[in-house]
Amino acid sequence: MPNIRCFRLGGLGAFLVVAVLLQVACSENPPPVAPESVPVLAPSIPEAVPPAPPPPIAPPAEPAEVLPEDEFSTRSLEDLNRESPLEPAFFSLDNSGLDEQAQRAVEANAELLRQYPSWAVTIEGHCDERGTAEYNLALGERRALATQQYLVELGLDPTRVNIVSYGKEFPFDPGHDDVAWSANRRAHFVITAR
Repeated sequence: MPNIRCFRLGGLGAFLVVAVLLQVACSENPPPVAPESVPVLAPSIPEAVPPAPPPPIAPPAEPAEVLPEDEFSTRSLEDLNRESPLEPAFFSLDNSGLDEQAQRAVEANAELLRQYPSWAVTIEGHCDERGTAEYNLALGERRALATQQYLVELGLDPTRVNIVSYGKEFPFDPGHDDVAWSANRRAHFVITAR
């Protein structure tokens, strides 16, 4: 067994031992040293090159042109639909196909809807008074659907266009002759959101 000597330290001896231990512990982490400052040299400009002239002062910008509100931007939905800028597409008897005249009306409506991208519409399919209610509801739906599909082919977002069929329930013209019947066979556009 090794020979171990025990020392008994008095108050002053214990103090000295603690002081030495603290000095050894603190000497492991030296205090931070401030970095030496490096002198900043001014860039030298050759005397042969004159300094660049300042850029020309730009004239003040003209204020942006404020576009006047158009005739549709201030109207309510009710007013827009009362004097609708969207034209109906008319159909021949027992037909849901768009002829050239109906296509032109739908194309004009598509152009207007592109100008007002926040507008959403419902296309109402209508028929004349002849035929059964069931037949006219189905025919009105085919007319509204054909019109919607043509708008989509023209590039309109299908989420902006809803359809509904009213059959013969809401005629444009209450008459009972060919003139009234041809006015009532239509796809009618109603603006539902703006």
